[in-house]
Amino acid sequence: MLKKHGREIAIFGLLVVLCIFVQAMNPRFMGVTNLTNMARLIGIYGIFSIGAAIVIITSGIDLSVGSMFALLGVLLSIALVDHKWSSFPGVAAILAVGAALGALHGFLITKVKLQPFIVTLCGLLIYRGLAQFIAHDETKGFGASAGFEGLKSFVTGNLLGVPTQFVLMVIIALFAGVFLHLSIYGRHLYAVGRNEEAARYSGIETRRVIVGAYVISGVLAGISAILLAFYTNSISPSTHGSSYELYGIAAAVLGGCSLRGGEGSIIGVLLGTALLQVLQNLVNLLGIPSSLNFAVVGVVILIGVIFDRVLNRENR
Repeated sequence: MLKKHGREIAIFGLLVVLCIFVQAMNPRFMGVTNLTNMARLIGIYGIFSIGAAIVIITSGIDLSVGSMFALLGVLLSIALVDHKWSSFPGVAAILAVGAALGALHGFLITKVKLQPFIVTLCGLLIYRGLAQFIAHDETKGFGASAGFEGLKSFVTGNLLGVPTQFVLMVIIALFAGVFLHLSIYGRHLYAVGRNEEAARYSGIETRRVIVGAYVISGVLAGISAILLAFYTNSISPSTHGSSYELYGIAAAVLGGCSLRGGEGSIIGVLLGTALLQVLQNLVNLLGIPSSLNFAVVGVVILIGVIFDRVLNRENR
């Protein structure tokens, strides 16, 4: 058991040590305001990181998430503010668009036989461009939230004293954990990631499994897009969500997802997300230039890949 979950235990230990270090350097770290804000960010990042992990487990990748946030955020603002849609149709439409984009990725990868990297890289460029075109490259927002006050209050408020974003992440993580680790489809995901051809010969509908993974990722990106849009209360189509896909990939890799596919756990992804946010918080609290955020993400991905390579060598 310890060997099987050794990576998660190691990440948890590192997270605890890092929290102690940051608290020692700046007592504001454990302040209610800072912890609440960090919990909101962990919730938002954790949700789409779970989607990124599910795709990575199939040996795929999704580079379009950040641009999807911009496109979906713009569409949400237009639907709720400009066209006066009520909350439920607006949210449902955004989730449907996220699912459709995920299905499109899956179709191009499985039917047209394009590489996931190319498909989602094109998505990154196309969705950002569409967001800028639709919004006329102007910043969108929600104003006084007339007509959807309840939705805004819910997604930016607390449930039993805990930020809604964090609660939603925990609920989604529980469902994802059961789905990934205890269901037949979850076992098929791992099988496809380890060896797609062998999985196909064993009777697994590999195309459906892969398309399903991208659809799930698209829906989770849609949920995160809604939460992020209301969290920032402002969507600049040229910069909103920029490079967020890197944080999702970093959290997944740090949490034990191999970029070769076939490995990973939900608890690992959540720990990786929390660790990344604590590192970002450290940068802010210690007055380190924010321009180093990307350097931190790069180092984290590099360490995760090296660790993955070392573990695979030991298991041979």
